[in-house]
Amino acid sequence: MDKLIETLRKAHLFTQLSQEQIERVARKARHVTVAEGKTLFSQGDPADRFFLVVAGQLKLFRLSPEGNEKVIEIITPGHTFAEALMFLERPRYPVGCTALLPAEVIAVDARDFNQMLRGSAETCLLLLGELSARLRGLVREIDELSLQSATCRIAGYLLKRAPADADEFQLDIPKGVIASRLSVKPETFSRIIRQLAEGGVIEVHGSMVRIRDRAALRREADVCGAPPEAGPGPHPPLHA
Repeated sequence: MDKLIETLRKAHLFTQLSQEQIERVARKARHVTVAEGKTLFSQGDPADRFFLVVAGQLKLFRLSPEGNEKVIEIITPGHTFAEALMFLERPRYPVGCTALLPAEVIAVDARDFNQMLRGSAETCLLLLGELSARLRGLVREIDELSLQSATCRIAGYLLKRAPADADEFQLDIPKGVIASRLSVKPETFSRIIRQLAEGGVIEVHGSMVRIRDRAALRREADVCGAPPEAGPGPHPPLHA
């Protein structure tokens, strides 16, 4: 259990817990492995646990009545998700969750954690801060999806994924998933990537991308006021 406690301690949500509290969380938690392409939970399942990603990548997605998939978020190691649902009376996951890469997660008992929060004002405030940050991220994302063109969103995405000190990098998730995440059709994503390549802005070979003209790519993103490039890292949070 010591290793599990050490892993939990690294997540921001659990940093303010007392030793007694973190041991309580660890006793109720489960370590879960999810093979690539396999489902952790489905949309509509009872939400009795929330999760901390230890390794791998998972996607959160919603299915339309017609069966079309919209990727809501890509979750990477160190991030928790689905914790907000613990405050609902009969919570169900509003999204499905599938592993893009082989993944390891810690599944935390949501009901027990909720009960524990009632005796810890500090942890409640920490969780409120986390949820507030995610709400701001959601508002920002709504602005981007409603006000920015597809070209702006794709150019901004490439800039944010590109290392600050190198022009070549690998797209670590499938292009179709990226397209869904950016709310563009796969054929639109491919067309814009092709246009950027034909314009001498980027080169693409499979999953490898090379930025040939960073200034031009930044201009494409800046047309819609996209944020400055930040180098590779976790995607902005938008969790269930």
